[in-house]
Amino acid sequence: MAKRTIRDLDVAGKRILVRVDFNVPLDDEDGRIVDDTRIRAALPTVEHLLTQGASVILMSHLGRPRGQRVPALSLAPVAERLSQLLGRAVGMAPDCVGAEVAAQAAVLQPGQVLLLENVRFHPEEEQNEQTFAQQLAGLGDAYVNDAFGAAHRAHASTEGVPRCMGAGASGLLMEQEISYLDEALRRPQRPFIAVLGGAKISGKIELIEHLLDRVDALLIGGGMAYTFFKAMGLEIGDSLLEEDRLNTAQQLLTRVETGGLDLQLPVDCVVADRFAADAQAQVVARDAIPRGWQGMDIGPQTRQCYADQIARGGTIVWNGPLGVCEMAPFAQGTQQIVQALAAATCEGALSIIGGGDTAAAVAQAGLAQAMTHISTGGGASLECMSGRVLPGVTALDDEES
Repeated sequence: MAKRTIRDLDVAGKRILVRVDFNVPLDDEDGRIVDDTRIRAALPTVEHLLTQGASVILMSHLGRPRGQRVPALSLAPVAERLSQLLGRAVGMAPDCVGAEVAAQAAVLQPGQVLLLENVRFHPEEEQNEQTFAQQLAGLGDAYVNDAFGAAHRAHASTEGVPRCMGAGASGLLMEQEISYLDEALRRPQRPFIAVLGGAKISGKIELIEHLLDRVDALLIGGGMAYTFFKAMGLEIGDSLLEEDRLNTAQQLLTRVETGGLDLQLPVDCVVADRFAADAQAQVVARDAIPRGWQGMDIGPQTRQCYADQIARGGTIVWNGPLGVCEMAPFAQGTQQIVQALAAATCEGALSIIGGGDTAAAVAQAGLAQAMTHISTGGGASLECMSGRVLPGVTALDDEES
């Protein structure tokens, strides 16, 4: 998946059309940007292009306006914040296509930045409609994709534009994501440990299947563990259960047993009498979950076991919380794993964090800087780790050998 990067481009005096991921969370009441991490992540690419004498045209989506112009999902607040971070004016286009936008792009001078309005205000974006892609492509002289978080979508701005322009290069963020999530997973430092959590098996089946033969240990937590328990014939009370995935769970367990693979499930759990932060809670063995109670977190014995596994890891990938970590009483398992990962990284392990909820848990612990790499793309990182081809990456030019 090695791709040509902006370092390979002669950009001086050219208008560079850059797909970024500015899909940032906004405050529902005042539209204020709650977290500017994704804006900051694009700065190295933008600053590199400006330093090399280019003018930069940025395009992004924000939210899910479903092909309609939704004022609350305008990128105007992003333009303001980006201007502050860059220390220079950022122009805000009234749209992403049209005569007025084309005129704005045409007069851009080296060192100037223009942010296009939300590309998803047009249904043609998600339809990857060719005429719309051609209109976007006509705004720039060269195309750069730095939006790994949208690379798993074959949309006009991610797949159609580079096809229209006949070429495309990766930005610095995209390059970093590809390096860690593809190359590091294909050639990991051993032992290779994967930690998978989250609510459901259904969203992680391909990832589990892809990793099982590659990792030295696969540690399971979160709500998905209870479907595995049910497939083992255990009582799970009112814990989360995907009945339509019981056969899948059973097949995976059979594959593990017959193949001598190392898939580890929690040995104890924190259960509660209801789904609430102030619920009555207790620690029980996985085969002793009371009826009417529900699993909310991995138990202390499991936390220590998983932490020990992580401590021996050479490469550790983690996707998905191990409990209901939005509730403080049931966040201890996830937080202990964060601590274990930070300690392992300090000792030389390569730690890769994928998924928005997982990244948020790491940030909440104040340990984001202690990890090797935190992916900016939730769905994209999951699909990349599952071995899927990402359309937005495939569309870029391969690195010259």
